[in-house]
Amino acid sequence: MAAPTAPWQFHGMIDNTNKVAVIFGVRNESSIAYDIAVKLHRSGCKVALSYVADTKNEVLYLMQQNGMDTALSAQVEIRSEEEISAFMRMVYDTAGPIDYVLHGVAFGSQSVMCYSLPGSNEPAPSYIDIPFDDFMDAFNISAYSLLRVARVAQPLLAKGASILTLTYNASQRVFPGYAGMAICKAALENIMIYLASHFRGTGVRVNAISAGLVMTTSSGGIFGVRKLRKMGKFTAPLGNIDAGDVGDAALYYFSDLSKKVTGNIHFVDGGFNVMGLGVDGEGN
Repeated sequence: MAAPTAPWQFHGMIDNTNKVAVIFGVRNESSIAYDIAVKLHRSGCKVALSYVADTKNEVLYLMQQNGMDTALSAQVEIRSEEEISAFMRMVYDTAGPIDYVLHGVAFGSQSVMCYSLPGSNEPAPSYIDIPFDDFMDAFNISAYSLLRVARVAQPLLAKGASILTLTYNASQRVFPGYAGMAICKAALENIMIYLASHFRGTGVRVNAISAGLVMTTSSGGIFGVRKLRKMGKFTAPLGNIDAGDVGDAALYYFSDLSKKVTGNIHFVDGGFNVMGLGVDGEGN
């Protein structure tokens, strides 16, 4: 009988045995963060997941289905430094120094993102009228929280740790249905590069993946998202992506293969970001 396959062998030479990963942002099985969590687990990682009240049952079920230790989970309000600290300290005390941190959290209200709901006859909220309080809440959750997570994690990180966040090309281009969230992503990318500099000399690296449009629970409710996917199919040289493509790239950042890479924005979008003009369905 052949010897059993080690979990890390599912991903070539990436061996994360006994590494510890903390992941913020799993909502359900369509989440990009979920694909990353599964791949980290299969590469040998001890994976800890946060959840919010309305995702608790789903997250715990997914952990159980994949053989992850549900003791390495907790309800965390990303706006709360105290809750983040309690969660990460628990992981540190239970599993050891933290090697990998994924920041996959984002939220913006309809008035911030300026989109109309599918099937609605109401006009989309105007960009120029984005409410300040709503925007600041989106900024707190989607951008500043990376700084908060990094601050809490700093004394708990293992040597050579890796912090990764998820961004979107709307930080640099106009996507009307993303609007105010694009400001948050631009800020997130700036926070990322400054954190990369902050951690100089410690061996800790901080990077971002700029993912193409993936059909998640959150994106599915945005007006025009399917039209954007159709456009991406023909515009991007390699076509549309899925969550698994992002998970594959994340595994590089969550391994020693990226030990000298920091402050990087890594596009996983089929090449959409390099295109100046779209092409039609015939490739013209």
